[in-house]
This record gives sequence, structure tokens and C-alpha cells, in this order.
Amino acid sequence: MHSLLYNPPQVGNMFRASWLVGLSLLIGLPSTWAQEGQSDQESAKMAEAARMTISKSCLDCHTGDKAEGGVRVDFLSKDGELGQHVELVDKIILVLKEQQMPPADADQPEGAERVRLIEWIEQRLKQFDCGSASRPGRVTIRRLNRTEYNNTIRDLTGLDLKLANDFPSDDVGNGFDNIGEVLSLPPILLEKYLSAARQIADEVVKNPEAMQRVFPQQPADPKNLEEVVEVARANAQKFASRAFRRPLEADESERIFNLMRAAWEANASKEEIMQTLITAILASPHFIYRVEDDDPQDFVDGIRPLNDFELATRLSYFLWSSMPDEELFEQARAGKLHTPEQLNAQVDRMLADAKSSALVENFAGQWLQLRDLEALSPDPVKFASFDAKLRRSMRRETELLFTSILKENRSILELLSADYTYVDARLAKHYGIEGISGDEFRKVDLRGKRRGVLMHGSILLITSNPTRTSPVKRGKWVLDNLLAEPPPPPPPAVPELGAEGETLGTLRQQMEQHRANPNCAVCHVKMDAVGFGLENFAAIGAWREADGREKIDPSGALPGGRTFQGPLDLVQILVEDKKTEFSRCVTTKMLTYALGRGLGVADRCTVSSIVNELSANDYRFAALIKSIVTSPPFTHQESGR
Repeated sequence: MHSLLYNPPQVGNMFRASWLVGLSLLIGLPSTWAQEGQSDQESAKMAEAARMTISKSCLDCHTGDKAEGGVRVDFLSKDGELGQHVELVDKIILVLKEQQMPPADADQPEGAERVRLIEWIEQRLKQFDCGSASRPGRVTIRRLNRTEYNNTIRDLTGLDLKLANDFPSDDVGNGFDNIGEVLSLPPILLEKYLSAARQIADEVVKNPEAMQRVFPQQPADPKNLEEVVEVARANAQKFASRAFRRPLEADESERIFNLMRAAWEANASKEEIMQTLITAILASPHFIYRVEDDDPQDFVDGIRPLNDFELATRLSYFLWSSMPDEELFEQARAGKLHTPEQLNAQVDRMLADAKSSALVENFAGQWLQLRDLEALSPDPVKFASFDAKLRRSMRRETELLFTSILKENRSILELLSADYTYVDARLAKHYGIEGISGDEFRKVDLRGKRRGVLMHGSILLITSNPTRTSPVKRGKWVLDNLLAEPPPPPPPAVPELGAEGETLGTLRQQMEQHRANPNCAVCHVKMDAVGFGLENFAAIGAWREADGREKIDPSGALPGGRTFQGPLDLVQILVEDKKTEFSRCVTTKMLTYALGRGLGVADRCTVSSIVNELSANDYRFAALIKSIVTSPPFTHQESGR
């Protein structure tokens, strides 16, 4: 079930309401939107048949002021476009295909009738006018998060101080901690920035290599005051330009020079002048924030292309979680960083760089929720073999698989289907893999009982309870993070498993009793099926054939009729039947991370275009990244005025 419109008191009414709202938006679309090759007359007949199906199933309950759930559909005859509702329509198509709607207690359309309705909706969706609705969107000015701050200081000064580890935790929005709208600046963080700037300045002047990096030019004649001043000015401009990630404006350059002169006139030493300069620049909003131009005269129809320095910054923080390197700055200065060919060339170079590990740690670490592993503590009595080393090995396994797919430009579908993985001796023993010794991770063949991240110890642990597995958590994790089909929260009056009287038998039998409540069944059918398909894996990811005395039954059926006998079958169904949904989910997550903002309806066509590019390029990882960095939302900015 999907979070379409959740308010009505009964599940049947809820599904009827959400279904009707979505379908009502599609009624009366102009016949000129007919599918290519279909006549206006045929299109009209198709629309009429769809209206009849909706009328037969819906209108009795959803007209007038007393419409069930407060949802009225008596305006269906009005013409209209998809507008802001295309995402809802996507979900409607999905639940119609999976026969989750209309609800089981409602009259069902016959098979051919359902097929025609789905086809009609899909035609309307295909004809959605991207040209009139697609806008690049606007990224809120955003400060560097803790990881970005640490990495930027490292690359700016050569000092890996990690001072931001002492900053307050960054807020998370849309699943990531680099979203501009939630990266606020509370007073305590401002104090931390000032303190860190002073400490960095102190460390730089004490470290000869850092000094050479920050102030690379030296006067040929230290006694020539005029030369000393000019060199100091050039060093200050270069450092500030790198820190601000763009050329300085004339007035900025003058203010920086005046600051240095004031310190010199106050009889400050050379080191003190440098400390003053570094502190001032690192405490500047132009360093702390990623600022993009907002001059109204640069926008045409409310949109402007980003300049090369802004693109360099977007690229570097997307792929490296850090500032641009000298190569990016050089290309930006030469005006060679704005065509698709130029951007794609930089993607190839940057992904080959060791700093691309940041994409694994920060994107994959949040998307797959690997960061949550540190907070998990399985029951030490039931799982005595679990320890901190095994936890670290689990996380590293998933990171290495993601890295290999990224570096080798393999298909993103291998995140689901990979029949290989990376283990050290500790993890190999846990998995029952023989012949592995030492702490070094190595690639091993997994043909047998495991495939892809769904069968990694990291994911299996994240989706379990401290004392046992949780089919619900595992099923929900798949729907949320791999298919972008999150179920809604449970109705407020529904008790948790075991809270509404005695539930007996195996976990599967207990869940079946729980699903006997119709308020639970409609959500749990799909979640539980996926979760039970992974029941052969214990809460900490070890393989098992039984749960206590009870033999595990990992078989199941998914909405739409596909059945599976165990975890390998389940993954195969996901790869074969859900590759589009998985690709769309990965694209949506990565575009969100790359832009630093949540996506809206205007981004729909960008996502669809990227998914199409992925399909045409065998789902290769580089195709995903290159499609993102050359997309309008990444290369353009919308005016906020």
C-alpha cells in the first residue's frame, strides 16, 4: 500500500478515496493528447470506457458535501492536466497493476476492463507535457555540513584536523544531511565555526607544508617592502578565491588587503597577520556557505545556466564531498566546464580519484542506512558471536560492493543481483565461507545462498530487532529504499503484533494472525512477503534453516501473482520485474543528494529521462552520474524572486 491519502477511518474507504482522487485528475483530458497512432475517436472511446469504470466503482460514495473521506469526485467531467499530481498517478498505476485497488471489499473491474483503465492512465502519463511543467528548480543556499567542512579544510590547507566532528549534528532532510533547507546555523554552531577558524589558522602557521600550501608565493627579496606587499596580496587573493570557490570581486579583494594592512599597522608579526587573514576567510559566509549568483539580470524567464565555477563546486561536492581541485578551477577559469562533453570528462576523472570514496561513505552510507549500524546492539545472549569487529566488517562489505560497481562502471542492478562479495576472515567465518584468513578483504564467489546487498549482514542487521528477525522491517526497508514505494504509517487504532490477544506458533503464523485484522492486511501482504523471503537469514545475517525448532518457510507470493521459494528467487523477481522501479528509486535518491534539495513534480521528467538513459546504457553506474550532472536541475538555477 502507498501513502496516497491517509485519513479515512476504514481501509476500504481509504483505498477508494485515494484511488478516486488520482483517477479523477485524469478525466476529460483533451483528445489531442491521444497516443501516437491512435485516432481522436479511438482516444475518446478509451476515455469513455475509463469514465464508465470509475463511475461504476466510485461515484456512489464520493459526490457532494458528504463524500466519504471528504473526497469529492463529481468534478470528473471537467478538463484538466496532470499538473502537480503526476507522482500520485505513478502510484495509482502501480497499485492497479498489483490489484491492490479497488479494495477487496469493493466491486472489482473485470480483467480486460482493468487493463484498459491502466493503459489509458499510462497514455495520459506518457503525454504529460514536460516542456511546460519541467523547471530546473532552486537550491537553497546551504552551508557545508560536517563531512564537507572537514574535507574542505583538508583539501584547502592539507591539514586533516576533523574539527567538525565536534560540531552539532547536521539535520537530515529527504534522507540526507546535505539538504540546504534543513542546514540551519544555530548560535552554538556559529561559535564553533569561529573557534575552528582560529584553531586552523594556528595550525597552519605552525606547519611548514600547510604554510606553503596556503601561501605558495615567496618574495625574492624579503627586504623589498613593495615586493613583500604584492606577494602577500597575491597569496591572500589566491587563498580566498580557493576558499570561496570562485574569483574574488574587486571590493572583496580590497577588504582582504585592508584587513592585512590594519594588522600590519598594529605591529602584528608576519605569523599574526597570516592568522588574522586565515581566520577571517574561514569565518566568512562565502566559505561556510555554498553561494550561487542571484543577480536578476542573469535570469531569462526566471532561469539561468550556472557559471563554470558554480558547476565545479556542484561537481566536487557531489562526487567528493569537498571543494574543487586545481584541475576543476583551471577548467572553470578557461570556461571549459559547461558542455556535456566537458562535464562527462570530469566525471570520469573524478570517479577514478580516491576522493570518490566520499560518494560511497556519504551517499550509499545514508541511502542504505549503513550509518545506523553503529547504534545497533543485538542481544548479547542470543547473539554472543556478534562484536564490534564483525559490525565493521559488515559495513565494509557493503561499501566495497558499492565501490566496485562504481569504479568498474558495472550495472546498478548488481547491487541487487551480485553473486560475489568482499569479506575478511571475520565475516567469512560468519557467512560459513572457508579458506579466508586475515583482515584483508578479498572478492569471493557467492553462487549459492546469497546475492546482492539484501543478503549482506549490514542490511539484515539494520532490518532486524535486537532479539529476532523482523519480516515487517525487512519488507518495509525494501519498499522504502529500493523501490520507492513506502507504505503509510499504521492506523492509530491498530495494536502491534501480540498486543491484541494471544498469538501463537511460528513468527510467520503470528504474522498471519496479525493480518487477519483487515486494517493490517492491506499493508502487510506485500511487506511480509518480501520479509519472509529473507527469513533464512538470522537477525545478524547468519544463514539458518530453522528458527528454534521450527523449519523456516521462505516461500511467498507478491501482488500480481509472482511466487518465490526463497531469497534467491525473490531477488530474481526484483531484478526482472522491478528494474525500472529500482532504477527510478536510485535515480531519485542520487539526484536528491547531488542537488541538495528534495525533488518535486517539476523534476519528474528529469528522473524519467535519466532512467531511460540508464536502460539504454545497460544500467551502468557512470551513465547514472553523467545523466545527473548534465541534467537541467544540476546545470541551471531557477530564480527565487
